Amino acid sequence: MEEKIAITTDYIPLGQFLKLANILESGGMIKVFLQENGVYVNDELETRRGKKLYPGDTVYVEDVGTFVVAKNEE
Repeated sequence: MEEKIAITTDYIPLGQFLKLANILESGGMIKVFLQENGVYVNDELETRRGKKLYPGDTVYVEDVGTFVVAKNEE
């Protein structure tokens, strides 16, 4: 099951997305987590917390789930 996470900007860095989705709490935790584990963005392993995510992108975090970046139309 995919969970949609809405953003109000054109894109969001991966690190901020992980905080917004309540997966990790701090930038330090995110940096270490990505270095040691990584996440899959659109089925490609990603370890950069600055990776830009756009609406429609899919983020898979092992043992947590799959998240989809959605555009929040305000």
